[in-house]
Amino acid sequence: MKRFALLATMAMAVTPPAWAAPEDPIAAVDAQEERTTRVAKQLWDWAELGYLELRSTNLLQSELRSEGFTITEGVAGIPTAFVAEWGQGGPVIGVLAEYDALPGISQSTSATREIMDDKPAGHACGHNLFAAGSLTAAIAIKNWLEATGTPGRIRLYGTPAEEGGSGKVYMARAGLFDDVDVALHWHAADRNSAAARTSLANRSAKFRFKGISAHAAGAPERGRSALDGVEAMNMMVNMMREHTSMDTRIHYVVTKGGAAPNVIPDFAESFYYVRHSDADEVRTLWNRLEDTARGAAIGTGTEVEWEIIHGNNPLLVNETLAKVMDAKLRQVGGVTYTPEEREWAAQISKSLGEGAKPLDSAEAIQPYGKSLGYGSTDVGDVSWATPTVGVRTATWVPGTSAHSWQAVAASGHSIGAKGAQVAAKALTLMAIELYSRPDLRSAARAEFDASRGEDYVYRSLLGDRDPPLDYRK
Repeated sequence: MKRFALLATMAMAVTPPAWAAPEDPIAAVDAQEERTTRVAKQLWDWAELGYLELRSTNLLQSELRSEGFTITEGVAGIPTAFVAEWGQGGPVIGVLAEYDALPGISQSTSATREIMDDKPAGHACGHNLFAAGSLTAAIAIKNWLEATGTPGRIRLYGTPAEEGGSGKVYMARAGLFDDVDVALHWHAADRNSAAARTSLANRSAKFRFKGISAHAAGAPERGRSALDGVEAMNMMVNMMREHTSMDTRIHYVVTKGGAAPNVIPDFAESFYYVRHSDADEVRTLWNRLEDTARGAAIGTGTEVEWEIIHGNNPLLVNETLAKVMDAKLRQVGGVTYTPEEREWAAQISKSLGEGAKPLDSAEAIQPYGKSLGYGSTDVGDVSWATPTVGVRTATWVPGTSAHSWQAVAASGHSIGAKGAQVAAKALTLMAIELYSRPDLRSAARAEFDASRGEDYVYRSLLGDRDPPLDYRK
């Protein structure tokens, strides 16, 4: 039985498309290259932070309206979130778009380190490319539906604040993906891959300690240091690390610790992340983290409270879809540099040190397989609401790490736009396959239902809190 199921799944990945489009979908995406490049560069220039992406979301909505999409703005209580839709009936295919930048990582498109003083934020995770590529794909899919008269709807989901704001989680919690047959997404990367890659569940919070201020030399006995509370918690968490499983990741920063050494601080704050491949284990670890905060407060004579900032479930892999996406990516091919781009990429590569990889690998498609990614994404919550599949493309110079200045530079360069075009083509071909093949949709849904289990009930790691619209202010 397992052998039959494997053969059936492989057949889905190699069966020729059942549709006969009046135009070449890849050529249709090529025709939109100017739009992809223009939108990607504009979003890169703005580099707006999570939940503050007003100009970015307005630009995307304007482009979609001009193509006949109907826009629903401000969904899930988030001003910069939206849903754009074209078509009627079903099936419904959703394409995700992200567009928030990261703070504190400014960089020009120079191949050497060059901070831009007027731009404190940067697209170090390529979300400007994510949005532009998804926009192009959604429009190409809409044009194919219209030209062929194929029934169905295409939606583009404008999803803000992926970087620590969990925009998609609030959208999933609001049920915005419940009637979607399949959700498609992609991400900037240093390689081309459609591997079945899962991620870590994640929860974060700011822990705020309150003490009593006093003169640190003249009356120390009257004070209770809030910073002592933060440091005591950090010490206990660092001791806790040894007694956690291998997939556990715990990170923190001290965001506020006082202003002067001779004033005992009456307020201090730390920001914690807890990650694990299993969402329930994150919940267990989180209970232990809260205990360290309580213990630190008791031991230092301070008070503590905390605010959950974001939380994501892990990506639920759908191999039925991933194998077909892999075939589509191979049909498209990778990223080919011009001589000028290759020269620029070679300079970037020198800055990567031992992490550098051959430039020609940007043209290759990585072998298909299953893997665990140690990052986290709010796409995870979408993947528990509907069958979801993604792809990564070589928008960055091979060997580039996300959240680096090299990633910012490439995300604003023509190399980045080329990678976005590759993604748009793969997403378009995948959507056409899904519209044309009810058997594929059914198989994906069957795997999805089996993976979730009969008794599955969606639980957000955010609880019932409202979106933290000011978390980047």
